[in-house]
Amino acid sequence: MIKSLRLLTLIALISSPSYLFANFDFNANCLNAYKSIFELKLGNAKAYVATEKKLRPNNAIIPLLENYIDYFTLITSESKADFDKLKGNKSTRLDKISDDDKDSPYYLYAQAEINLQWALIRGRYGEYFNAAMEIRRANNQLQENAKKFPNFHLNLKGLGLINAVIGNLPDGGLKSALSTLGLKGNLQNGLNMLEKLTENLPKSSYEPFYEEVVFYYAYVLTDVAHSPLAYAKTMKYTERIADTSLLKSYLQSYVCIKNGHTDEAISILNKKPAGGVYQSFPYLEYLEGVARLNKLDLTASNNFNRFLQANRGVNYIKDANLHLAWVSLLNGDKNSYSSYISKAINSGFSYNEKDKQAQNEASAPAPPAELLKARLLFDGGYLSRASQILSDKKTADFESDKDKTEFNYRMGRINDDLGKDDLALTSYQAAINQGKNLKYYFAANAALQMGKVYEKKGNKAKAKEAFNTAISMKNHEYENSIESQAKAGLRRIGN
Repeated sequence: MIKSLRLLTLIALISSPSYLFANFDFNANCLNAYKSIFELKLGNAKAYVATEKKLRPNNAIIPLLENYIDYFTLITSESKADFDKLKGNKSTRLDKISDDDKDSPYYLYAQAEINLQWALIRGRYGEYFNAAMEIRRANNQLQENAKKFPNFHLNLKGLGLINAVIGNLPDGGLKSALSTLGLKGNLQNGLNMLEKLTENLPKSSYEPFYEEVVFYYAYVLTDVAHSPLAYAKTMKYTERIADTSLLKSYLQSYVCIKNGHTDEAISILNKKPAGGVYQSFPYLEYLEGVARLNKLDLTASNNFNRFLQANRGVNYIKDANLHLAWVSLLNGDKNSYSSYISKAINSGFSYNEKDKQAQNEASAPAPPAELLKARLLFDGGYLSRASQILSDKKTADFESDKDKTEFNYRMGRINDDLGKDDLALTSYQAAINQGKNLKYYFAANAALQMGKVYEKKGNKAKAKEAFNTAISMKNHEYENSIESQAKAGLRRIGN
């Protein structure tokens, strides 16, 4: 039944005037390439594109598809060498498109997509000014296209993503570059655009673009908006994506892990499609390692080691070694712990927040085993087990200010998620009092979470006070991210 529907959709697309504009021909061959890209069958996609080049060498959809292939090659490989090699393709592709049919809705859309894809990749490697310029170009192109072709639904995809990301960027880096260019976004507007598109695409002739929209919507919900609805919405909208899609396995497992659905994440990763037809994606081993360690399954070391052996990229090397150090710590192996801590400090790079934080944690004293276990179990969604680990502990049982602060912070987070608001607020306040002058994130994040509790309770005055407390703390870990979330909280309560 599903295959029949897809065939009918495909026929409708091919026969629909909106898909055939001079040399912007999103025909069956191109749709097969596009579908393969979003299942992470990049070899198949390349073969379809090669066939299209022979049949219709002037089809201006070809450079867009080639850019998609580069984009997902870089997402899955995380390779800086690949990035440096492939980024030169951008200008050639834009040149091919810019000479084509200006009366097609794909003319500006395809250029905007290429600009936006490279902006998202550049941001991973600190090329913030170039990324900001590309986002501005993409935004201008999509705005103009929306005026010219108001019924071309795909405009909302890029505009929604740009609005959401710009609307909730932490200070510094890309936000500073975008501010210089006068670009501002609105997170809620972006979320509304993406949700509207996600709901409407399956009922329209643009249904084949559904998986891409869900990919970006899930990213925004989870990593940009930090939405409590991220898990439910991602699982709902990915349900109709074929199980042959490795991207579906990635999206679902990532969002499950970020939202404490650990057993479900492991099950999804164990059932993921496999074979030579799929793009190598070592990050999925890293994800499974995180999931397993979050339930204190120390066989997680196998996943982290497989990730490090297969990885050609620059990200998560420090963090994987830190996780291996934690496995050693929980095994009581001090020599192995020291070895992995050294690797976490001296190996890899610090492009992303995970690796920056891993470097910080590796440079700090080893955490007490009880705090580490409680932290991991909390992250895994095992709240009762986490609570039990710390049930007979009190602040005085820990020696350093760091550990005292973390104990109160962990108790706050656990009780918060268990719905014990008053206990959570008491622990959060203790963490703030103990750690407000430390470089660790516990006190600032305690203030942020305290603000969310008061916001949920409808106490706007207390919520405002807590959010402002979070913003006032400086020179600590995750400062930009925590401050950005606190400012978003103030906007939500109307301050």
